[in-house]
Amino acid sequence: MSDPTETRTEKLALSYRPFTDNDLAAAYALSSQINWPHRVDDWRFVAQAGEGFVAEDASGVVGTALCWKYGGNHASLGMVIVSPERQGHGIGRKLMELLLEALGDRTTLLHATVAGKPLYEKLGFAQIGTINQHQGAAFQPPLVSLPPGERLRPLGANDTPQLIALASRASGVDRSALLPSLLELSDGIALDRDGELLGFALFRRFGRGYVIGPVVAPDSEDSSRAKALISHWLARNEGVFVRIDTPGESAFSEWLDGLGLVRVDTVAKMARNGSLRPDDDVRQFAIINQALC
Repeated sequence: MSDPTETRTEKLALSYRPFTDNDLAAAYALSSQINWPHRVDDWRFVAQAGEGFVAEDASGVVGTALCWKYGGNHASLGMVIVSPERQGHGIGRKLMELLLEALGDRTTLLHATVAGKPLYEKLGFAQIGTINQHQGAAFQPPLVSLPPGERLRPLGANDTPQLIALASRASGVDRSALLPSLLELSDGIALDRDGELLGFALFRRFGRGYVIGPVVAPDSEDSSRAKALISHWLARNEGVFVRIDTPGESAFSEWLDGLGLVRVDTVAKMARNGSLRPDDDVRQFAIINQALC
């Protein structure tokens, strides 16, 4: 007769290994358990752009954590999920430690919920800002005037080097590896002045609908350029569920709320081993997503 205690111990026994494409279905099941909106395709994109680890027991995958490297000095991490049945047993911390060991002394970014923030602080992260999540389908996009000589136009195949440069300057991290694969999944609109690319905004499928981001534009007192880029996508997609994640310091939340894109959540932007030094002349008004920053 088997010992029930021994059977339970075997079931609870944990192992950790690298994340593979074969884990996508299990990862999707985990994120669905905690009501994250990610589709399998959303998981596939972030997993193929980075690397990570899973925790598993006899029942299968019970935890995930991924990270992404940007050049030689920066990284971000996210998709840190532990099955509700296995929370409180140090699985999340162990997955984080594995990621941080892989990332070494890179300046590393993440976005933290209220529940996750204390763990990240214990691991050396400090808050450097906030991100406001807005979403909705009943929005009313305004007409936004651009400065004289500037216009919106579709992105072209030859724009990629300039897009990478703008995205890197605005975010403070090297986007040369990530942005080309992101462009393959996205529609894009460019802000142009006499053939010079000044900014851009991408629009792609994500979760329950679509997401706008990143949005990169020159800074100004009224943020009219960024508003024009965002309004372009809203005007073309009225009635469609849209999400946008914007830095708290951009003061965009009131404007987005007024359009019908309601703020539904705010998370802490945190960094470890330093901070970021984005360009002062161009800003990231909306991020790619909370994993990729």
